[in-house]
Amino acid sequence: MPIVQLSPSADREATLRLRKAGLRPTRQRVALADLLFAQGHRHLTAEELHEEASGIGCSCSLATVYNTLHQFTEAGLLRVLSLETAKTYFDTNVSDHHHFVVEGSNDVLDIPVGNISVTDLPMAPEGMEITHVDVVIRVRPKA
Repeated sequence: MPIVQLSPSADREATLRLRKAGLRPTRQRVALADLLFAQGHRHLTAEELHEEASGIGCSCSLATVYNTLHQFTEAGLLRVLSLETAKTYFDTNVSDHHHFVVEGSNDVLDIPVGNISVTDLPMAPEGMEITHVDVVIRVRPKA
């Protein structure tokens, strides 16, 4: 399947975002960046992005999607979420923030900034520094 043409403005925005991050804007990267960033902040897996890409006619393998997500992460465009689930989630919001995980579903929600205060952190081991703290609160629908 050929890659679906993105709108000129979406194409320009994705291309600019990739160039600013030091990445070459290939057709597949531009298409995946548009899917990732055009809808605001999102949390998704490589499989979900691959499915979305296939849905618009972007012919790329799941391995290409994984590689691209990791390249975007290394370039600072995405953040990997460690949620202790069987899936790896990628977050388009790279600011320091925390998450709700809805048990029994694939839903990950941002906790509004300022709603959690983390204090009294232990000293980092010698020669190390704390880079950020992830708070994950698991929730479920009320019975």
